[in-house]
Amino acid sequence: MTLGPLMIDLTGPRIDAEEGELLRHPLVGGVILFTRNFVDSEQLRALVAAIHAARTPPLIVTVDHEGGRVQRFRSTFSILPAARLIGRQFDADARGGLNLARRMGWLMAAELRAHGVDHSFAPCVDLDYGVSSVIGDRAFHARADAVAQLAAAYVHGMRDGGMAATAKHFPGHGAVHADSHHSLPVDRRALADLSEDLAPYRRLIEGGLPGVLVAHVLFPAVDARPASASRRWIREILRQELRFQGAVFADDLSMGAAATEGDIVARAERALAAGCDMLPICNDRAAVVTALDRLKVSPVPASHVRIVRMRGRGGLAWPQLIETEEWKQARALLASVNQAPPLTLRPGAS
Repeated sequence: MTLGPLMIDLTGPRIDAEEGELLRHPLVGGVILFTRNFVDSEQLRALVAAIHAARTPPLIVTVDHEGGRVQRFRSTFSILPAARLIGRQFDADARGGLNLARRMGWLMAAELRAHGVDHSFAPCVDLDYGVSSVIGDRAFHARADAVAQLAAAYVHGMRDGGMAATAKHFPGHGAVHADSHHSLPVDRRALADLSEDLAPYRRLIEGGLPGVLVAHVLFPAVDARPASASRRWIREILRQELRFQGAVFADDLSMGAAATEGDIVARAERALAAGCDMLPICNDRAAVVTALDRLKVSPVPASHVRIVRMRGRGGLAWPQLIETEEWKQARALLASVNQAPPLTLRPGAS
């Protein structure tokens, strides 16, 4: 059985009978976890192992675990800094900021891999224009070159920790006020004016970026459909012009911004036709059941290969991980950053 294009969620800390059936559906290829799925380390390891055991090849288990506001598991896990704090360290000391980015990428990945989790939707490479509340401190920096450098270091750290990175939210969510969880953001800039937003993707793709998550943001000067449902953005700009060869994830299809594309089946059909490989459907069990019942998909071998490549690799068990010098050093660095006084930045820094 190949991995299907849908990524679904679970209602609690264990797989119930209905969910066991859903996980075995051929259209399912992954599971995304939330805070409600976490009690403690032992329970999380057991849950992930049960998800992996439900299918052959195993489903991809993922989570949003960036740090700052977006970190689903906290008890036992290191409390990771928001990306903006890493960017401020970079302004004060570029080498130190890059080291912090790499170490935090490694720490995030290594701790998740110690629990069996394959993948985290990170890093966020949106630019901090100061207008998007949903992005805000999730962005490393306002400058594209700084974001590109920090994101590359973070991706390197994730790779060392056994995890494939997924840059988001392509082609950029930082310059719009609306929150795509609730409504469709519209960015009216022309494609030529988006070069800075695309610059971090160019650098990461040149370095072999494994995954990209595409936003539900409309750029009417580029295409009449939101980026997540746009052949222009995914097949032409991302695949052909930027030469991206990794896995393409749509943002959650149950988000308010995706509703402009119709019901859940229409949303999924349009995202797949645009070139997405995997489609998360979160916090809406009825929509998951409807999609599994009504969506007709022909297997795409190349897409299956791209999804499989997002699986985690290696990783130490938790008791061994926390005895390593690398973990201890990363934790010490994290503690020093958390205890540091607020930085006074030079004029113009962000």
